[in-house]
Formats: sequence, C-alpha cells, structure tokens
Amino acid sequence: MKEVIAIIRMNMMNQTKRALSDAGISSMTAREVLGRGKGIVDLDLLEGAEHGYEEAVSRLGQTDRLIPKRLILISLPDNLVETAVQTLIRVNQTGKSGDGKIFVLPSKDAIRIRTGEHGDAVLDEL
Repeated sequence: MKEVIAIIRMNMMNQTKRALSDAGISSMTAREVLGRGKGIVDLDLLEGAEHGYEEAVSRLGQTDRLIPKRLILISLPDNLVETAVQTLIRVNQTGKSGDGKIFVLPSKDAIRIRTGEHGDAVLDEL
C-alpha cells in the first residue's frame, strides 16, 4: 500500500479527477494549498508582463510569492501506484515550470472507520 501525493496547478484539477476516475482511481482527498518550487516567478506578474503592463515588468523577478496549487492525496494498493503516477503525469505535464510534483510514500495501513476493515480492502481496486 502506498500514498501518492501530487501538487498540481489549480486549473488542472477537473481534468485530473476525470482522468484518475477513468483509470479506476476514484478515491482521493484534495486541498487548496500555497507553495512554490525552485523559481521565484510570480505567475500573475509574468502574465502581466506578457501583456505589456509596465508595473508587472518592473516587479518581475523581485518576489517570492507563494502560488495557489492543489494538493491531492491518494492511498492505493501497490498495483495501482504506477497507473496513478502515469495518469497524473499525462494530464498535468505541460513542459513549463510549475507543472507540479508527485511523491510516493509507503503506507503502513488503512482502516475504514465504519466497518473496521483494514488494508487493501478499503482502497480502490481494479
């Protein structure tokens, strides 16, 4: 059993949910988060600079503002991890900075509160 954690662009959430569901992965938790990667580019300033706004051009590169993202948590049996990872990459990869990150962690157990079931029985399965 593994936990897949993905940080993706806000505007990619609906496509990601659909693609994961189509791949047989319907259970997930998502949260709005703020963060940034290695770069310090403010996407709003970058967009403003592309449209020729002088204030945006002058401030570009002078900020390390955190950018809104989505954090997705998915607990999966081992046999679905590669499917989840490949689906997340396929849907979210644009080739531009800010596409996100995926982390895969071991998970010791999962318990369904209602029934007390343990392990893979409480997870999505193909």
